[in-house]
Amino acid sequence: MDPSVPQAAAHCETPDRDTLVLSGALTFASAARVYEQAVVALERGAQTRLDLSGLTRSDSAGLACVLALLARASRSGRQLRIANPPESLRALAEVCDAGGLLGTTA
Repeated sequence: MDPSVPQAAAHCETPDRDTLVLSGALTFASAARVYEQAVVALERGAQTRLDLSGLTRSDSAGLACVLALLARASRSGRQLRIANPPESLRALAEVCDAGGLLGTTA
């Protein structure tokens, strides 16, 4: 990835009652802010699906953000299912031995 090309700012949105979507570059620079936005959305809604198809880039902070959202939902008695994780995030989860948490292990 060319570092001179700006990445779209990461954000979250709720396109429907069941889905929370994370988009953009979910990195050290944006993960804490996106996590806070997503927590607010989770507290207001009934989402059971976390759609990651809009992520353009992710690093370990992005993975931590996703895992923290899964944990937060679980503590609230809700199971949040990961949909469309990008290959780069799945590979990072596998390296960190967290693939099972994302539902990416065979």
